[in-house]
Amino acid sequence: MEPRNGRAVCPECGRTDDAAALGPLFIVTGASGSGKTAVLAPLARRLQGRCITFDADLLMDAAAALSGGQPIDWPAFRGAWLAVAHGVAQSGMPTVLLGPFIPSHLKDLPARRWIADIHFIVLDCPDELRRTRISTRPPWRSRDIEEQVEFGQWLRRNITDRVDTSSGTPEDTAAAIAAWIDRHLTDTQ
Repeated sequence: MEPRNGRAVCPECGRTDDAAALGPLFIVTGASGSGKTAVLAPLARRLQGRCITFDADLLMDAAAALSGGQPIDWPAFRGAWLAVAHGVAQSGMPTVLLGPFIPSHLKDLPARRWIADIHFIVLDCPDELRRTRISTRPPWRSRDIEEQVEFGQWLRRNITDRVDTSSGTPEDTAAAIAAWIDRHLTDTQ
């Protein structure tokens, strides 16, 4: 099936389905220690009734279970989130997804054609603060500190829209993200 004029159309037989609404996807990305987990609840509350908000980690256990003991198939994991966003769009709502995604992770996935515009905003903090945040996590959490610092630096160089999480509260960060989303939603109306 392919999206055409708000419908799903089979290019071979011409069959059509109505479930083809394309909605925007808002990605709140950031390296570990940037505040994605801390901002989830206040952001979801702030966007309630206007957007559906998810943490990408929500499907991590399912992805691991489905991998059958093999490493997670990351493109399939990302494609699953695009499918969720497409499903949400059928109710007329945009999706907000918090996770360490970058544009190249999504652009060539087959499910990408079922999503309208994808917008990225980075949650960021200074490198030393990121090191401190990651090093004080519980022992069961990953401690790939330098890899995450490098990823944070890459995000800073490559994604324009950013929120600094080094000061303020998760509520302040949620307010800044919600304002960014509102600007994009207003621009598309």
